[in-house]
Amino acid sequence: GASFSRYQVEESVEHLLAPTHSLAKIERNLVDSLFPVNRSKHRLYSDLQTPGRYGRVIITSFRKANMLDQHHTDLILKLHSAVTRIQVQRPGFNYTFAHICILNNDKTCIVDDIVHVLEELKAARSSNRTNFAITYPITHLKDGREVYNGHQLGGVTVHSKDRVKSAEAIQLTYYLQAINSLNDMVAEKWESIFCDTVELFQKSNRKVKMYPFTSSSLKEDFQKTSRVSERYLITSLVLVVTLAILCCSMQDCVRSKPWLGLLGLLTVTLATLTAAGIINLTGGKYNSTFLGIPFVMLGHGLYGTFEMLSSWRKTREDQHVKERTAAVFADSMLSFSLTTAMYLVTFGIGASPFTNIEAARIFCCNSCIAIFFNYLYVLSFYGSSLVFTGYIENNYQHSIFCRKVPKPEVLQEKPAWYRFLLTAKFSEDTDDSEETNTYESHLLVWFLKRYYCDWITNTYVKPFVVLFYLVYISFALMGYLQVSEGSDLSNIVATATRTIEYTTAQQKYFSNYSPVIGFYIYESIEYWNTSVQEDVLEYTKGFVRISWFESYLNYLRKLNISTGLPKKNFTDMLRNSFLKTPQFAHFSEDIIFSKKYNNEVDVVASRMFLVAKTMETKREELYDLLETLRKLSLTSKVKFIVFNPSFVYMDRYASSVGAPLQNSCISALFLLFFSAFLVADSLINVWLTLTVASVEFGVIGFMTLWKVELDCISVLCLIYGINYTIDNCAPLLSTFVLGKEFTRTKWVKNALEVHGVAILQSYLCYIVGLIPLAAVPSNLTRTLFRCLFLIALVTFFHCFAILPVILTFLPPSKKKRKEKKNPENREEIECVEMVDMDSTRVVDQITTV
Repeated sequence: GASFSRYQVEESVEHLLAPTHSLAKIERNLVDSLFPVNRSKHRLYSDLQTPGRYGRVIITSFRKANMLDQHHTDLILKLHSAVTRIQVQRPGFNYTFAHICILNNDKTCIVDDIVHVLEELKAARSSNRTNFAITYPITHLKDGREVYNGHQLGGVTVHSKDRVKSAEAIQLTYYLQAINSLNDMVAEKWESIFCDTVELFQKSNRKVKMYPFTSSSLKEDFQKTSRVSERYLITSLVLVVTLAILCCSMQDCVRSKPWLGLLGLLTVTLATLTAAGIINLTGGKYNSTFLGIPFVMLGHGLYGTFEMLSSWRKTREDQHVKERTAAVFADSMLSFSLTTAMYLVTFGIGASPFTNIEAARIFCCNSCIAIFFNYLYVLSFYGSSLVFTGYIENNYQHSIFCRKVPKPEVLQEKPAWYRFLLTAKFSEDTDDSEETNTYESHLLVWFLKRYYCDWITNTYVKPFVVLFYLVYISFALMGYLQVSEGSDLSNIVATATRTIEYTTAQQKYFSNYSPVIGFYIYESIEYWNTSVQEDVLEYTKGFVRISWFESYLNYLRKLNISTGLPKKNFTDMLRNSFLKTPQFAHFSEDIIFSKKYNNEVDVVASRMFLVAKTMETKREELYDLLETLRKLSLTSKVKFIVFNPSFVYMDRYASSVGAPLQNSCISALFLLFFSAFLVADSLINVWLTLTVASVEFGVIGFMTLWKVELDCISVLCLIYGINYTIDNCAPLLSTFVLGKEFTRTKWVKNALEVHGVAILQSYLCYIVGLIPLAAVPSNLTRTLFRCLFLIALVTFFHCFAILPVILTFLPPSKKKRKEKKNPENREEIECVEMVDMDSTRVVDQITTV
């Protein structure tokens, strides 16, 4: 706990959620080395190489008005003026946009070309010129430049020849310098003031809607989940504490164990706190995905403690506390140790370097530490608590107040409320036939033994359960066939935030075109060769090309001056063109020259920028586009790469996000296979494997139908689902498979009576703890809740319905396991009871004659 003085929050979302090892990061380094940001001043369509620092705003109208009419044009230019006047106060100096903006060659701030378009539109209206036209997605400015406006104009309606009739939204972007720590700090502060300025501007202009967004918005909204979850987690804790105490309570005030319910939850809390402390001490940083760790611990830790309490109820009351405790550990700790080992293996694989998503890796690492310490604390802290309450029970003390409970004849003289609080059954008041039923006053024990076990194994109920299972499999299959990978970063941030609002508006108004994709040629090719020019233009066929380099190649081809032109003459003419042709004044930023020893100039690299026409499923199409261009780059004659900063998150995302689950499943299968040689019957592992597969298949299918994508959070939940299923199903299956003599139905009932109470108690506490999570206004917790709820529900369905029914008519057969006895080999058992002198211990010695 003291280590929280070193508490740190992870600031980089890319570090957490982008695949650690990806080709896109290598391509970004190559692009940065060829075309540094300071050489890309005019190529800032949409963060071409690095997100950097920026402020962005989408302006639209509530009434779907034309944002290019006079009123809205003046309003947008007024907003632009307000933004450029923003000041960041620092000791001794006030920074404005002009001080931290990216500068043009003439030392003026670079602003979006749409601002120049709006200024020219306003000037045309002032001079009553009617011939001014804006085309889409490429338009012309009065200085002769062609500019791309596909990402600045949204909801566009066009006339003939791409002339814009109206636009429902306009997007402005302001790029900032971040060349050193001071500059970055000022830029970050400017972004904050930018959002406040936009929101203040909207309050004075109610008819328009503005969606501000900055480079810090995603980080802030990702961590905002932790802040908005606090009161819901406290509510969850209160509910779990209350229900855990109730689940361990019964009418008998001596045999009731409310303190063990509370101490079991305290054990889980201590383990989670210890893991968090170790992470802090080792330099780890907190992030919002850690919200799932307490629920991982809740499902595993509480079941272990409830199973120990269930084992305690099976011991004889006339035994000494030491014997009863030994019986509890012998009965419950073996299965708890094996399931803990399974947790450590599966999450350990997830915490290994094989995991390519950093958020998943550190989540698994933290979970491993918490589970390990939970095991130690259950052995020590909770075991000691069980012994302590055992002595209280043996001394007939009240389970809550720890005072001696008076005999029934004394209670008769007390008031009714006093008798109610001190109700207890004394061993001398019960005969031998009632001795084993002292705990049946517990509501759950009574319900399972008297009603549920007989009902679920009823011949007329079984067909309906099988039919229900077939329906379950059908719907799970339907969802499984629709699984999609969720690489959209808005899925992990809080709702009602700038990220969600901006992303929604961008998808609505600006989904016609993909982000600008850089097309980089990183070899010296024969640009003067007509066939090479045709190859380059062929590779980019089907895209909207928004680069002067592509225009220049077409310009050369039209003049037909490249045919047969020597290399030296071509490169000299190319260089002179930059100086003499205004149309290609900015072409120098898209091409790199190198001078050789004989003063001959060579073109070593070049670039152009492309956008693709997209539909509604913009992100999926962009991913397919990336894969297509990658394959093309491997087979083309020209060596090129394509890059956009969003590729860093998308590249290998599907394989990276699925790898932890795949590796954990493989490790779990190997562990189950090899442990089959260690357990009493390998059929336990066969049934366990089939059950885990059925549960995981169902969870994946139903979470897809519930609109949950396969992303980092859902994959972590699925890894947990493997272990949660084994936690709950392994004791049931073990008891059933190892049972002999009686029928299958009898052993199904026995397994439910022995382990069903612990499963039901932990399930109720787990579900009650999850319910407040559903109300948290965050997409991350929404995914967390839906996945964990489905895991708990489907596992409960298997434990209390599917397995009890299927096991009654599928192997193992109990008749074959029945030991043959004949009169000649009959065994006679003599029981000799020995009591020591002070009558404090009773020892049963069984002697075979």
